[in-house]
Amino acid sequence: MSETRRLLEAAAALSHLLHEGGVPHAFYGNVLTAEIFCIVEFGQTHPFRRVRDALTGSANFTTTNSPWTNRLHATYRRLIPPIDIEILAAGESGPRHLDNTTVMELQGVPFLTISEFIRAKLKTWIIRGSEGDAQDISYVLSRYWNRVDINRIPEQDMGVFVSRNSAVAPAWTAVRRKYGM
Repeated sequence: MSETRRLLEAAAALSHLLHEGGVPHAFYGNVLTAEIFCIVEFGQTHPFRRVRDALTGSANFTTTNSPWTNRLHATYRRLIPPIDIEILAAGESGPRHLDNTTVMELQGVPFLTISEFIRAKLKTWIIRGSEGDAQDISYVLSRYWNRVDINRIPEQDMGVFVSRNSAVAPAWTAVRRKYGM
């Protein structure tokens, strides 16, 4: 089974349980590095509590809380090796609200839109400076620039990114031109 299929299976399984629990969520990540993240909206309780509640009784998932790093990991154990999905609170990572303007479905699983994916990766890149995040941003922006909503991208952060990753400059220029900037 390819790594992409494994990640999609894990995401679909987690999505099903979260949907059943009434928990708004969306995924994003990097198939090449086998990283997948699930952004969960706040509700009456913290997103981590909502995820743990939704996964209670599941034979395929376990959760690990890391209080010193404020992280929650849901591990899909049906596959070998298991798939680790990091749970992130909406607003702290990704959009605050997950709706039809920020989420799109791919094979029945909610993922961030192109604009929100770039925004989330850009925020992470500004903090960590990861080459992997830079490659993700460059790849998506270069191929899907015509689907980017410039209003969702922090212009100052993108300016810094483009100054350090000049190969993406033509795509960012095309986005700006599309919006008359």
